[in-house]
Amino acid sequence: MSLTEWFHIATKQLQDGLKLLGTVPRVAEEAWEGKRAAWTESRKLRYPLRELPWDNQAAQAAVDEAEALMLTNGPATRPSSLNMPLCETDCELLERIKNDTAQQNRSNITRTAAYLDCYRGYPELHWALLAHLVSRNGGYNMTDLKGGLIGNLFGEQEKEWLYRLLERCNALIFQDAYPQLQLYMHSRRLGRSCFHLLPYFHVSPFMKPFWERFWAWRDSSLLTVALIINEQNYIEGRVVKDPYFQKFVMHKPGFYLHDWLQLNQIIFPLGLNGGLAGLVMERFGHLGERIGFGKSLYAMLFGHQQVLDQVSAFVTSVPHTGSRSDYWPGLFTSYEQKALRSLQENATLLAHEWLPPGKRLYSPELNAVWSDTAYDPIPRYDWFQDGSTLGHLSEPRRPLLFAMRHEHRHGIQKTAMAHDTHASLRPFH
Repeated sequence: MSLTEWFHIATKQLQDGLKLLGTVPRVAEEAWEGKRAAWTESRKLRYPLRELPWDNQAAQAAVDEAEALMLTNGPATRPSSLNMPLCETDCELLERIKNDTAQQNRSNITRTAAYLDCYRGYPELHWALLAHLVSRNGGYNMTDLKGGLIGNLFGEQEKEWLYRLLERCNALIFQDAYPQLQLYMHSRRLGRSCFHLLPYFHVSPFMKPFWERFWAWRDSSLLTVALIINEQNYIEGRVVKDPYFQKFVMHKPGFYLHDWLQLNQIIFPLGLNGGLAGLVMERFGHLGERIGFGKSLYAMLFGHQQVLDQVSAFVTSVPHTGSRSDYWPGLFTSYEQKALRSLQENATLLAHEWLPPGKRLYSPELNAVWSDTAYDPIPRYDWFQDGSTLGHLSEPRRPLLFAMRHEHRHGIQKTAMAHDTHASLRPFH
């Protein structure tokens, strides 16, 4: 490379950097305007309220039963120690649920659809719809790693590690929760409780009192909060504190960048009009925060009639593909050849609320960029060894600020800024 060529390239990079710097005030202004708009939109979505019945006495009674099981039974709840005779129907049911769980646990796409099928058949299973929506977001985060904005921010190995973290959480929760949902559905079909079979699926004894109470009283809120506590504890030891993920993901710069860019937003599309509700998780690695976050998402979804109605309209109309174009087709496209190809995507986003065809952000479908993942056998253990998380079994509270369209776009904007910065500072040859 000649000195003249080098000078021209360096000058161009400096100009790009200054142009990017000039967009910072506008980005900050948009963030402030977005906060104000979010308050206005949240107020409009807040009413009418939906009742979320909560019985403190029933909750305490279930906790007392769970603690009694923890203190008295211990290892006796493990399938290897169970000597109860099973009838032919129970044996067939065990085999059927095990096969169905393996079949539906192939990928984020199959899991997400399976959750929705459970909710459609039995709408009292509030957690199934919540899980469906959170699983959709898991798929979006997986495809983001191969998308137009994040693709240049992580190395291939970092993408693989982050994908494994997302996929592992998604698969583990499904492996634990789906058999529980199925046992309830089969209990309804057979007209008798089948929850004596929970230990055969390695479900923590913590859940049995809540399912038995749900079978009798259909207290959806109590069951949902119990499932949130159970599932977050379930992945705490198997993923968050797992030595592999601690070493290769949780303490890597890419994981902190993921948080800073607000890629840990959970968004619920509202109908087909482009509205979004949701929240931002600040610290994924903190168990208590994940539980509280799940409870807030639940209260937002089932505590506001407009949110539930509009979310239901979306999920029944738009199949999950993993592409963000599912819910924002005016900003994203799943076709790479039709996507924006610019080193200044931040400036393009600032100029347009909806991007024209051929200039939308690339968000691929999951099956186009990730293959079904076979994982190693999952170690079995019961997380419920003490009562340290029982304090989270409390009434879920509705968040005040949950309209997310502007906040979500601001998160995309920050990602675009990082993309443009990386592109402008990329070493030249």
